[in-house]
Amino acid sequence: MTTKENIIDKADQFIRDKGYNAFSFKDISNDIGIKTASIHYHFPTKSDLGVATIKEHIARCEALKKKVANESPLVRLQAFLEVQTQIKKENKVCIVGSLATDLNTLDNSIKTELQKFAQIVINWLTEILIEGKELNQFAYEMLPRTKAIMIITNMVAIVQLSRLTSGDDFELVKETILTELRPKK
Repeated sequence: MTTKENIIDKADQFIRDKGYNAFSFKDISNDIGIKTASIHYHFPTKSDLGVATIKEHIARCEALKKKVANESPLVRLQAFLEVQTQIKKENKVCIVGSLATDLNTLDNSIKTELQKFAQIVINWLTEILIEGKELNQFAYEMLPRTKAIMIITNMVAIVQLSRLTSGDDFELVKETILTELRPKK
């Protein structure tokens, strides 16, 4: 991993563990053993680092979309849910959920990138739901985009809530999402 990638990775950890406003370049430098000047070389401002961190999540999302592009809607939905499962296993929170709590204190460049990422995820899930319904793999009554938002918000929330309740709650919500989408016979 390059120094730049290492810095982004550490920023991602801090954002998702502590929140954007709870860490500094000094925290990163102490953690990975480099001078803060090295961080400033790659990221002149903390906002630049925040944007780069979100872009890394966008790149991962785009790579996943590409990897499962030729799969069935159900497999693509399961791939989306597996991202949330991995976040849960790592005892982290979603970057969108973490940054959204700090939204009123974030620079516009970060807000713009975060909105872009959220739209990518919403659009992808909406496309999966539309195709799944057309192929009679999914059944739901509301607008596809609304259903996508319902699924996303349920998964983001249960990752956080299940830190306080039973870990089984996460699996229960995930399975309920899949069960409710199954066509009724």
